[in-house]
Amino acid sequence: MKVLKFLGLLGVILIVFGLVLWWFFNQPFGTGLISPLGSRLKENLPLKEYSFEELRKRDYPGSEIKLEEIIKEEEKYTSWLFSYLSDGKKITGMANIPAPRNPPAGGVVGVIVMLRGYADDSVYFTGLGTRKAAGFFAENGFITLAPDFLGFGTSDSPSADILEARFYRPVEVLNLLASVKSLSRADPERVFLWAHSNGGQIALSVLEISQRPIPTTLWAPVTKGFPESVLVFMGPPAGGDDLGKKVKKAIDEFVKKYDSKKYSIDHYFAEITAPIQVHQGMADPLIPTGWSDDFVDEMKRLEKKVIYYQYPGNDHNLKQSWDKVVERDLMFFQSFL
Repeated sequence: MKVLKFLGLLGVILIVFGLVLWWFFNQPFGTGLISPLGSRLKENLPLKEYSFEELRKRDYPGSEIKLEEIIKEEEKYTSWLFSYLSDGKKITGMANIPAPRNPPAGGVVGVIVMLRGYADDSVYFTGLGTRKAAGFFAENGFITLAPDFLGFGTSDSPSADILEARFYRPVEVLNLLASVKSLSRADPERVFLWAHSNGGQIALSVLEISQRPIPTTLWAPVTKGFPESVLVFMGPPAGGDDLGKKVKKAIDEFVKKYDSKKYSIDHYFAEITAPIQVHQGMADPLIPTGWSDDFVDEMKRLEKKVIYYQYPGNDHNLKQSWDKVVERDLMFFQSFL
């Protein structure tokens, strides 16, 4: 009889112990629970390192900028294929170096890092989306650096994870900024940002993460937060896999595990210390005028330095007023030399 009671009690204990173990190991990662062995449950959050708070903590050592081969020689500048390293990954791009006989304004050779918008990698070439404006700035004595980004030009491949590849873009730019000092004639204290469309989202991320007062000009910028800024442009490409569905699925999984606000530019506008100039075409079919209106209003509410130009009848590339826009940018950059 005593043996039966003992076995019954042991069975109850084992059932209870089993339920406790089931509950313990089915808790969400990152809850801070301590195991019976005293070790903390490890977080299965590989994208945590790309939150803006985490990106602020890391180092951006940069590397040597190498001028690999001449793309084109102009009277006042030479276009080069350049490369640098970001965490050991090679990134290429187009560099414009003013001729020595082309003295810059104020005797200082400022550097403009130029960030293009979205590009289809099947038709992409180095300089796409930046080369015309870059040529204008180089003619006026500025060094320009327009990175291809990972996966474009002859750069190394990006992460296979769609979101990680996106979150890594500011890291690529921050390492490029850290590499400027390796260029002869370049003044690392006179660095500027120029960005178009989705490049604007990257530029704002860089300003928020670094909190550096880098004078920045934005053409038709993406200023909406993540993931809204991705979802609004999402759609199936012509033929092939439905990339839109893949991105939507990746975002759905992401928001279950992460706080998306920690990866979203619109939650860090208050951290921007840079003067910004914004250009918006009033007939832009891709970036609603209201986005730029709201961004500028918020920046003014936060008492940030912002200049806003609107161009009636202008498209996404500000083609109809291009000369006026680049001239305003030139004057903006020169005012900081």
